[in-house]
Amino acid sequence: MLAAILALISIPAVAADHRSARLLVWVFNVEGSLDLANAIVLATIHGAAPYMGPAYWIPAFRVPALLVTHYFTFVILTKHWPRRRH
Repeated sequence: MLAAILALISIPAVAADHRSARLLVWVFNVEGSLDLANAIVLATIHGAAPYMGPAYWIPAFRVPALLVTHYFTFVILTKHWPRRRH
């Protein structure tokens, strides 16, 4: 839930090219990545897969897609996001 809230705060900041946009995206991306990693670890430790039924498609496809999205966001933040000139 926190990652979703941070994403919703980051989107208007990026769209408006606000000076806090880069920091907000960093915070969102780190928290979102850690949240996904935590969910993967907990599901693995507790053997959640057999009990998920049709919801098994969420960790099978959605979670890897989100991990890739977070990776690309880190690449953009570190290599392609223009730096502000003072």
